Amino acid sequence: MRHQVAVRKLGRTSSHRRAMLRNMVTSLLRHERIRTTTPKAKVARRYAERMITFGKRGTLHARRQAARFINDETVLKKLFDEIAPTFAERRGGYTRIVRTGVRRGDASDMAILELVSQSSDRQDKGNRKSRERLAKFETANDSKSKGKAGKKAAAGGAVAAAVADAPPVEAAVETPTGGDTGVDDDREKS
Repeated sequence: MRHQVAVRKLGRTSSHRRAMLRNMVTSLLRHERIRTTTPKAKVARRYAERMITFGKRGTLHARRQAARFINDETVLKKLFDEIAPTFAERRGGYTRIVRTGVRRGDASDMAILELVSQSSDRQDKGNRKSRERLAKFETANDSKSKGKAGKKAAAGGAVAAAVADAPPVEAAVETPTGGDTGVDDDREKS
C-alpha cells in the first residue's frame, strides 16, 4: 500500500526530477503547451499551477519565489505580465491535460499539458488525432448543460469541423534511392 507517499519519483533521483520539472514548467509557460508523458504531465501541472498562483499575487516576494523555480527571466516576466492577469478571476485549474494516445516507440501514455485559456486559439497545432480529441473535449465541456442528444451532436460536429480544417497530408519525401527517409513526425521533440 502507498500510505503517506506524496511524491511521484518518475524513475529519477531527486535532483534530476527537480531539474526536469523546472524545465518542463518553464517550457509550458513559454509555449503555453507541451507534449509529454501522462505521469510527468500530472506532476508538472502541480508546479505550473503554483507558479501561476505566485504570478497572480504579483508581490516582490511571490516574484522571488517563482524565480527560484523558473529558469528564464523572460518567462518569469511573461508569467507576471501576461499569463497571470488572464487568470485573475479564475480560482484554480489553470492547466489541462489532454491524453493523446500512446507513443509509438515504447507505448508510453502521452498527453498534452496546456494552459486552459490558450486552448481554443492553439488548436491548429499538433497532429490530426490531437486536434480531434481537443475539439471533442472542448465541445463536451460547452454542452454539459444540454441533454445526451445535444451533447452527441455537438461532439460529432466538432470532430467533423476539426477534420475539415486539418491541413492536407503531404506525400512522403523520397531519397535519391527511392526509399522513404524514415523520419517520423509524430515522435516527441525534446
